[in-house]
Amino acid sequence: MFGRLTPLVKNLLIINIGLFFVSFFFLSRGVSLNGLFGLYYIGDDAFKPFQFVTYMFFHQVADARGGIYLWHIFGNMFALFIFGPLLEQFLGQKKFLILYLVTGIGAGLFYTGINYLEVKGLESDYQEYVVNPTPQGYLEFIAEHAKGIGPEGNRQLYNFADEYALNPDNPRVKSQSVSYVRDLYEIFGTYSMVGASGAIFGLLAAFALFFPNTELFLLFIPFPIKAKYLVSVYILYEVYAELQRAPGDNVAHLAHLGGALIAFFLVRYWKAKRNDFY
Repeated sequence: MFGRLTPLVKNLLIINIGLFFVSFFFLSRGVSLNGLFGLYYIGDDAFKPFQFVTYMFFHQVADARGGIYLWHIFGNMFALFIFGPLLEQFLGQKKFLILYLVTGIGAGLFYTGINYLEVKGLESDYQEYVVNPTPQGYLEFIAEHAKGIGPEGNRQLYNFADEYALNPDNPRVKSQSVSYVRDLYEIFGTYSMVGASGAIFGLLAAFALFFPNTELFLLFIPFPIKAKYLVSVYILYEVYAELQRAPGDNVAHLAHLGGALIAFFLVRYWKAKRNDFY
């Protein structure tokens, strides 16, 4: 239904999949390309402006055990394969490339802007605690900033809070509390984001805006669903997932929303300029 593979989509698939296996090759030898080309918090020493472009061509390559991780790139490239060709045929290569890059870069900027505010608050709390560590301050810090690390990590932190409350002046316990707080800051304040998801959400949003009544068949839904409804539900889920973030969820939902938002404004602009567009 969506036609043959188009040249630009084909090249994007080759670039993303090629870099995925190159990254895994280097990682297996102790070198992380994601650590160089992923998008960092702008206050981090590892941040470089070029990462706003490069992050979208790299993906998570290894699971927790060090084995190859395929789901991240598979999901993004499958969506590109399904929705990309029709958009490229409709828009032309130039506008399709603009859509892909602008939504990808825009998603990174959107994510970074909001993440900056969140991490600045974390950084301020971290610096304040290191100067004056107390059992109450430790408890407040983990209650505010340890929500995303999963039940096992939370259990360890709160069990230590009980020990700290019983030994508030013990130098070893106090030093351990600072170490835990520092670990949380490094987990949530110094990580990098990779993946084409922001650009892919831009394509999904554009597809729904250009072809709202196109019916799609999904394996897990036994009936066709129009593109405008499917994409709307997906975006609403991303909003929910960001506001009610589950423990251990390390997905950059804000980047997904940013890509869709940028696509919305870009498509509206193109439609307003339809005399030049068609």
